[in-house]
Amino acid sequence: MKKITHHNEIFSRRLKTARLAKGFSQKQLGILAGIDEFVASPRINRYENGIHQANIEIVQQLARVLEVPVAYFYADDDELASVIALWHKTDSKKRKAISALIAPDLAKETDD
Repeated sequence: MKKITHHNEIFSRRLKTARLAKGFSQKQLGILAGIDEFVASPRINRYENGIHQANIEIVQQLARVLEVPVAYFYADDDELASVIALWHKTDSKKRKAISALIAPDLAKETDD
């Protein structure tokens, strides 16, 4: 068994949160992410419990299925993770408006 690291705890918690928000079972998520159906449920369970770490290719597939960016899984602040997930679903017009509010000088540079 691998020792759970801080980033792995975060990944595990975010994976489960995103899976439940989409209403997927562990098996459904695993299959949709391209994991063999016979090991899909136990593999996702091990990721969610921090027993195994997913490689980047699997993380990218999980992110695609769950409709969140990869960064969402690793943000160590819950509010930031929520912002990352929302940002991913926001259209470019709203992104520009938000950017203008939080970084007005940067927004001016991107308009030029």
